Amino acid sequence: MQSFTLKEGFVRALKGKEVDKVPVCSVTQTATVEMMEVTGAKWPQAHYDPEKMATLAIAGHKLAGLEGIRFPFCTTVIAQTLGCKIDEGNIDTHPYQLSFPCADVKDVKNINVPENLCESERISTVLKAAEIVRTRVGEDVPVIAGMIGPAAVAFYLAGAQNYLMWCIQHPDVLQELMEIGTEVCVEYSNALFEHGVDAVNISDSEAGPDLFPVPMFESMVLPQYRKLTSRLHGLSVLHICGDATEILDHMAVSGFNGLSIEEKVNARYAKHMIGDRACLIGNVSPTMALLSKSSEFVKKEAKQCIEDGVGILAPGCGIEPHTSLENLQAFVAARDEYYQGKVQ
Repeated sequence: MQSFTLKEGFVRALKGKEVDKVPVCSVTQTATVEMMEVTGAKWPQAHYDPEKMATLAIAGHKLAGLEGIRFPFCTTVIAQTLGCKIDEGNIDTHPYQLSFPCADVKDVKNINVPENLCESERISTVLKAAEIVRTRVGEDVPVIAGMIGPAAVAFYLAGAQNYLMWCIQHPDVLQELMEIGTEVCVEYSNALFEHGVDAVNISDSEAGPDLFPVPMFESMVLPQYRKLTSRLHGLSVLHICGDATEILDHMAVSGFNGLSIEEKVNARYAKHMIGDRACLIGNVSPTMALLSKSSEFVKKEAKQCIEDGVGILAPGCGIEPHTSLENLQAFVAARDEYYQGKVQ
């Protein structure tokens, strides 16, 4: 089989086409403290400065060998743009939320979506970083941008307590918040594509069975996903943390090209459920393997994921900031060793 560039392999895998080897990258958070120290691009500045964001994002490719470049590094870009107050965190702590605009159901009517959404400070920073990344790495490396999804937008705006209560008491209010999230995700995603991004990763763990009632997923969340994906001008991935086993079949018909699963989901079973309807992505544990175990353990887990049928080898969720470069390099090497073993 012919050899493909990293971007060609990634795009072909997402589209369900044959590749010479499974791509190995991360569609979720990639930055580590070690990368920050080497590059000088550190949190929290790298969340808000496009040059530093681009430099730190590229480090995952240049230093660890990941076959894709993914940014930004937190989930607060849309939340802050829609009025949530954020603590910027520090070198090994993600930015986190300090306020929730929807303290009451009546507050939903007061949510302010900026008229020029993509000119807002946080989103424009990511768009500028996208341009810088594309200029620096050229056209042969895939560029992936992440954001929260419709259910996560509702969660960030309402807060955990309201989100859980309104699932039962005021599903119409949650629906309205999700619709706001869908519109924002569509506009933001398409702007990213225009600025050189190849795929967007929509992280929407708040729609997963760990938080959201499974019977309501089909009626409330799935229509938002279909509306979102039908309007995107590029490739898309859905990431849901936790045990998403119960909604795998619904995820497979959501319109996303790729489905990113955590290690709580059995990858072999997920592949059986999803089939060829989407590219399965995952699912080496970022904490119980990449962060805390030996390189040999990481390699064993990675090779098993490929054997189980993933179309793109990736961590099951965001890489922990204190993960070693040695383990990330072993993660990439495992893919090569897997195919070398097959040849032998």
